[in-house]
Amino acid sequence: MEHLQAYRAAGGGKHRANKQFGTNLLNRRLLMAAAVLLVTAAASSESKAQASPFAPMAGTWSGGGTVVLDDGSTERIRCRAKYAPIGPTMELSLTCASDAYKFNLSANVRSEGNAITGSWSEASRNISGSLQGRGGGGNFEVVASAASFNANIALRTSGNKQTVTIRADSQFRGANISMVR
Repeated sequence: MEHLQAYRAAGGGKHRANKQFGTNLLNRRLLMAAAVLLVTAAASSESKAQASPFAPMAGTWSGGGTVVLDDGSTERIRCRAKYAPIGPTMELSLTCASDAYKFNLSANVRSEGNAITGSWSEASRNISGSLQGRGGGGNFEVVASAASFNANIALRTSGNKQTVTIRADSQFRGANISMVR
């Protein structure tokens, strides 16, 4: 017993083995918590780095809306779209038709940050040009340009609903389209 009292007195009244064990346990817990935090942060940044800005749009969509022609007349249209994102790029096609009007738009786009660039073509009128704009997360505002054509295109995606608004400066004045997947 005297031996134990002398041992505690040398350690400031505490049993040194318990102090060392407690410190080691605390260090291990802190080390484990830091490792878990580091792994979680790495996994989170990796998934953000790999997520495509076009991912919310992936798949096939269908719906309808109206098209406005140069004389101000409107026609109801039926539309379908297909979006195929691959990393920072996406191929898309949008086909809309009424009884008297049809357009078939296809594009290849690339995202760098929130800047969007690409090329587009419209098959029934045999025109093509470039795309430039901004956006991400399924919401984009781009300008489609060609030699004698300019159009502002706004795409809004929310869950399984999407709206496409097109405003142009040609005999095709614009379209308002709502689609679901």
